[in-house]
Amino acid sequence: MALYEHVFLARQDLAQAQVDALAETATKIVEDNNGKVVKTETWGLRSLAYRIAKNRKAHYVMLEIDAPAGVVAELERQTQINEDVIRYMTVKVDGHEQGPSVMMRKGDRERRGRRDRDGNFEGE
Repeated sequence: MALYEHVFLARQDLAQAQVDALAETATKIVEDNNGKVVKTETWGLRSLAYRIAKNRKAHYVMLEIDAPAGVVAELERQTQINEDVIRYMTVKVDGHEQGPSVMMRKGDRERRGRRDRDGNFEGE
């Protein structure tokens, strides 16, 4: 089976429980078609570079999927129908990342503080 990363953006006015329900629905679609969701990451409510359908922010969710190609076609079809999802993208990958994704590690780096040119911490 092939490996995929599926990222979707949900409307900003949804509650976190509704976003989790969207992720569960996507997981159910994959599993009902003999696929497997390896990992689900919720990146939270983030600002968009430009407005999409009157939304300035969106809830980002990423699913790492191990499934045949037909499953991805069905998942994208169902995602396209859903009015709560404003954008989505599925990419075929050679292998899944171990541990947290780059987006999750980015938040850790920002919380630790930054170093100036001499190597001294500026934050905290």
